[in-house]
Amino acid sequence: MDRAEADSRLSQLKRAGEVPADSFVVEYEDGMNLRRISASGEGAATAAPDAVADDAVAAAEPVVAPVPPGQFIRLQTLRDETEAKAALTTWRETFEGAGLWRDADGLFAVTLGPVSDEAAAAWVPVLKRADVLPGDAFVSGAEGLGQQIEEGAAPDLAAPPATPLPMPPLEEVQSALRWAGLYPGDIDGKDGPRTQAGIAAQIATGRASTDPGTAIADLIASRAKWREDFGLTTLHDQPTSLSVTAPMHLLEFDRTERALSIYGPKDGSGVAMILFSQQGGQQELLDLSGLVTALGWVPKPERSIQNGHVVLQGRNDAHIGRAEGWVRDGFAEGYVLIWPAADAEDQARMAAEMSDSLKRDQQPANAEAGQPSPAQDSGIPGLTQP
Repeated sequence: MDRAEADSRLSQLKRAGEVPADSFVVEYEDGMNLRRISASGEGAATAAPDAVADDAVAAAEPVVAPVPPGQFIRLQTLRDETEAKAALTTWRETFEGAGLWRDADGLFAVTLGPVSDEAAAAWVPVLKRADVLPGDAFVSGAEGLGQQIEEGAAPDLAAPPATPLPMPPLEEVQSALRWAGLYPGDIDGKDGPRTQAGIAAQIATGRASTDPGTAIADLIASRAKWREDFGLTTLHDQPTSLSVTAPMHLLEFDRTERALSIYGPKDGSGVAMILFSQQGGQQELLDLSGLVTALGWVPKPERSIQNGHVVLQGRNDAHIGRAEGWVRDGFAEGYVLIWPAADAEDQARMAAEMSDSLKRDQQPANAEAGQPSPAQDSGIPGLTQP
């Protein structure tokens, strides 16, 4: 073909993204040594001059791996390749399978895909509302993306189920969301803005399904697996007659001190637990919370005090402390959990487990006992103080 035809054909290939944007046509000149490569890999005779332009265009066409069918979510578009690769690295912190493309105009696109049409339609608005995707993210087919610069992988974004799963009771939903750190409210079984925000956050972060029932079922299953993997057991504490789900492989019983049953760290775990129970009401509960603060179990605590319920939460360089207490059936009772500061995620999960599970087995042996006197230190062997 002549030069004009070759240029026209090459422009078509660039627009289709089938050749790199910097491909060009080479005109044959006398003395050029060109070889046509046959399908068998054996060399053929030198091509005639009339076929040289065709060979030049063919030589410019790279071997491009076929793109899987489906849609791609365009996360970000940039003009500079260095900036585009930096953006890809950042996006891979959120979506490990993000990829990078260059189109016929030389623009670079960070993408996520391929995903099915149904999955793309369901997930894009959900992830935009959660600020996981930028507001200008959109869906396009592979035909407009051009050449793949950095290979990506299909994300695990499922299409909505044909039959949505029913939601569990709201108390169970709130409990699971609190365990995941997505719900700061009371477990009261009442639907409200914080419960709905927690459900939306679980959908966006867990990415099991855009169906709320399926997303919560996945969270509940994850919690059950964590319990099993972490080796939690139910402790029946005789001095206080309280039972609680606890990491007993990290704890060992130390002593009873009137209203307190104290468990220290086992094998240097850095974990400690105190259970408290005595007859009384709101004043006794407040007195016990003051004792917890005086002993340094919850350093510099933030307090949430309601009628019949107290929460203290604080931390220092060494540990995170949380105390929670209730007035129930004529008793002021609760727990203190002390956990290494470096493991905040498991601390929050363990506190949620204890809060959900603490209950009375029977009247405690120390029901008539008064409060222990404040000491100068924590009084827990093996617990490091900063």
